[in-house]
Amino acid sequence: MTNDSSANDQAITISLKRFMLLASCPPDWRPLDLYLFRDEQVVFYVGQSYVAFERVWEHLRNGYKGRSMIERFILCNWPASLKFVIELMISQSARFASVGHDMDAAERLLIQNLSPCFNETLNSRPTPLPSHYALPNTKPICSPSLNKLIRQAERAVHADEKRLWLGDDK
Repeated sequence: MTNDSSANDQAITISLKRFMLLASCPPDWRPLDLYLFRDEQVVFYVGQSYVAFERVWEHLRNGYKGRSMIERFILCNWPASLKFVIELMISQSARFASVGHDMDAAERLLIQNLSPCFNETLNSRPTPLPSHYALPNTKPICSPSLNKLIRQAERAVHADEKRLWLGDDK
Protein backbone atom coordinates (compact mmCIF):
# COMPACT_ATOMS: atom_id res chain seq x y z
CA MET A 1 0.00 0.00 0.00
CA THR A 2 1.29 3.45 -0.82
CA ASN A 3 0.13 6.75 0.51
CA ASP A 4 1.26 10.12 -0.82
CA SER A 5 1.81 12.36 2.19
CA SER A 6 0.59 15.76 0.96
CA ALA A 7 -3.03 16.22 2.07
CA ASN A 8 -4.13 17.80 -1.23
CA ASP A 9 -2.30 15.24 -3.37
CA GLN A 10 -3.20 12.21 -1.27
CA ALA A 11 -3.62 8.95 -3.15
CA ILE A 12 -3.92 5.41 -1.84
CA THR A 13 -2.99 2.27 -3.75
CA ILE A 14 -4.01 -0.96 -2.06
CA SER A 15 -4.60 -4.54 -3.15
CA LEU A 16 -8.19 -5.76 -3.10
CA LYS A 17 -7.30 -8.45 -0.56
CA ARG A 18 -5.94 -5.83 1.87
CA PHE A 19 -8.83 -3.44 1.21
CA MET A 20 -11.30 -6.19 2.15
CA LEU A 21 -9.74 -6.37 5.63
CA LEU A 22 -10.61 -2.74 6.39
CA ALA A 23 -13.88 -2.70 8.30
CA SER A 24 -14.13 1.09 8.35
CA CYS A 25 -12.73 4.01 6.46
CA PRO A 26 -9.47 5.38 7.89
CA PRO A 27 -10.08 9.05 8.75
CA ASP A 28 -7.32 10.22 6.37
CA TRP A 29 -9.13 8.53 3.47
CA ARG A 30 -12.52 10.24 3.95
CA PRO A 31 -11.71 13.15 1.57
CA LEU A 32 -10.78 10.75 -1.26
CA ASP A 33 -13.54 11.00 -3.85
CA LEU A 34 -12.26 9.10 -6.91
CA TYR A 35 -11.46 5.41 -7.26
CA LEU A 36 -10.41 2.85 -9.79
CA PHE A 37 -10.05 -0.91 -10.03
CA ARG A 38 -7.14 -2.32 -12.04
CA ASP A 39 -4.61 -5.09 -12.36
CA GLU A 40 -0.96 -4.63 -13.32
CA GLN A 41 -1.74 -3.91 -16.98
CA VAL A 42 -5.26 -2.58 -17.39
CA VAL A 43 -7.79 -0.35 -15.64
CA PHE A 44 -11.18 -2.03 -15.31
CA TYR A 45 -13.32 0.75 -13.86
CA VAL A 46 -13.17 4.38 -12.71
CA GLY A 47 -15.74 5.90 -10.39
CA GLN A 48 -16.43 8.75 -8.01
CA SER A 49 -18.23 9.29 -4.73
CA TYR A 50 -18.03 11.80 -1.93
CA VAL A 51 -16.36 9.05 0.11
CA ALA A 52 -14.72 6.69 -2.38
CA PHE A 53 -13.92 4.10 0.32
CA GLU A 54 -17.63 3.66 1.07
CA ARG A 55 -18.52 3.41 -2.62
CA VAL A 56 -15.92 0.70 -3.20
CA TRP A 57 -17.45 -1.26 -0.31
CA GLU A 58 -20.90 -0.74 -1.82
CA HIS A 59 -19.60 -2.39 -5.02
CA LEU A 60 -18.23 -5.30 -2.98
CA ARG A 61 -21.47 -5.83 -1.05
CA ASN A 62 -23.73 -5.72 -4.12
CA GLY A 63 -22.00 -8.12 -6.50
CA TYR A 64 -24.19 -11.18 -6.14
CA LYS A 65 -27.29 -9.02 -6.17
CA GLY A 66 -26.36 -8.00 -9.70
CA ARG A 67 -26.23 -4.30 -8.85
CA SER A 68 -22.52 -3.86 -9.41
CA MET A 69 -20.87 -4.96 -12.62
CA ILE A 70 -17.36 -4.48 -11.19
CA GLU A 71 -18.14 -6.71 -8.21
CA ARG A 72 -19.62 -9.37 -10.48
CA PHE A 73 -16.37 -9.16 -12.45
CA ILE A 74 -14.39 -9.62 -9.22
CA LEU A 75 -16.53 -12.61 -8.20
CA CYS A 76 -16.32 -14.22 -11.65
CA ASN A 77 -12.53 -14.01 -11.47
CA TRP A 78 -12.13 -15.08 -7.83
CA PRO A 79 -9.55 -15.81 -6.36
CA ALA A 80 -7.27 -14.24 -9.01
CA SER A 81 -9.09 -10.95 -8.41
CA LEU A 82 -7.61 -10.77 -4.90
CA LYS A 83 -4.53 -9.40 -6.67
CA PHE A 84 -6.50 -6.54 -8.25
CA VAL A 85 -5.58 -3.06 -7.07
CA ILE A 86 -7.81 -0.26 -5.86
CA GLU A 87 -6.62 3.32 -6.15
CA LEU A 88 -8.31 6.07 -4.19
CA MET A 89 -7.63 9.69 -5.17
CA ILE A 90 -8.83 13.18 -4.39
CA SER A 91 -10.18 15.54 -7.02
CA GLN A 92 -8.59 18.43 -5.09
CA SER A 93 -5.06 17.23 -5.98
CA ALA A 94 -2.72 19.07 -8.31
CA ARG A 95 -3.32 16.27 -10.82
CA PHE A 96 -6.82 17.63 -11.41
CA ALA A 97 -6.07 21.38 -11.42
CA SER A 98 -6.67 21.48 -15.18
CA VAL A 99 -10.34 20.61 -14.59
CA GLY A 100 -10.82 23.01 -11.67
CA HIS A 101 -10.74 20.19 -9.09
CA ASP A 102 -14.32 19.35 -10.04
CA MET A 103 -15.10 15.74 -9.07
CA ASP A 104 -17.21 15.01 -12.18
CA ALA A 105 -14.59 16.52 -14.48
CA ALA A 106 -11.79 14.66 -12.68
CA GLU A 107 -13.62 11.35 -13.16
CA ARG A 108 -14.19 12.20 -16.83
CA LEU A 109 -10.47 13.01 -17.23
CA LEU A 110 -9.47 9.68 -15.68
CA ILE A 111 -11.88 7.78 -17.94
CA GLN A 112 -10.64 9.58 -21.04
CA ASN A 113 -6.97 9.07 -20.13
CA LEU A 114 -7.19 5.46 -18.88
CA SER A 115 -9.95 4.03 -21.14
CA PRO A 116 -11.21 1.52 -18.54
CA CYS A 117 -12.76 -1.71 -19.77
CA PHE A 118 -16.14 -1.26 -18.07
CA ASN A 119 -16.80 2.48 -18.20
CA GLU A 120 -19.03 2.94 -21.21
CA THR A 121 -20.18 6.49 -20.59
CA LEU A 122 -17.59 9.15 -21.47
CA ASN A 123 -15.32 6.44 -22.91
CA SER A 124 -15.01 6.47 -26.67
CA ARG A 125 -12.46 3.64 -26.73
CA PRO A 126 -12.76 1.20 -23.80
CA THR A 127 -9.78 -1.07 -23.39
CA PRO A 128 -10.67 -4.63 -24.39
CA LEU A 129 -10.86 -6.96 -21.41
CA PRO A 130 -7.83 -9.29 -21.47
CA SER A 131 -8.90 -12.75 -22.66
CA HIS A 132 -7.69 -14.53 -19.51
CA TYR A 133 -10.49 -12.90 -17.48
CA ALA A 134 -14.05 -14.17 -17.23
CA LEU A 135 -16.72 -11.68 -18.23
CA PRO A 136 -18.93 -10.19 -15.49
CA ASN A 137 -21.96 -12.08 -16.82
CA THR A 138 -20.24 -15.43 -16.18
CA LYS A 139 -21.65 -17.43 -13.28
CA PRO A 140 -19.38 -16.90 -10.26
CA ILE A 141 -17.96 -20.10 -8.79
CA CYS A 142 -16.93 -18.60 -5.45
CA SER A 143 -18.99 -18.37 -2.30
CA PRO A 144 -21.80 -15.79 -2.25
CA SER A 145 -20.90 -15.07 1.39
CA LEU A 146 -18.97 -11.82 1.72
CA ASN A 147 -17.74 -13.02 5.13
CA LYS A 148 -16.20 -16.13 3.53
CA LEU A 149 -14.57 -14.00 0.84
CA ILE A 150 -13.14 -11.69 3.50
CA ARG A 151 -11.69 -14.72 5.32
CA GLN A 152 -10.10 -15.88 2.06
CA ALA A 153 -8.64 -12.38 1.59
CA GLU A 154 -7.27 -12.53 5.13
CA ARG A 155 -5.62 -15.90 4.45
CA ALA A 156 -4.10 -14.52 1.23
CA VAL A 157 -2.68 -11.51 3.09
CA HIS A 158 -1.22 -13.78 5.78
CA ALA A 159 0.31 -16.02 3.10
CA ASP A 160 1.91 -12.94 1.48
CA GLU A 161 3.30 -11.81 4.83
CA LYS A 162 4.67 -15.28 5.55
CA ARG A 163 6.41 -15.38 2.15
CA LEU A 164 7.96 -11.97 2.84
CA TRP A 165 9.02 -13.05 6.32
CA LEU A 166 10.63 -16.18 4.91
CA GLY A 167 12.35 -14.15 2.21
CA ASP A 168 10.38 -15.70 -0.65
CA ASP A 169 8.78 -12.62 -2.26
CA LYS A 170 7.53 -14.34 -5.44
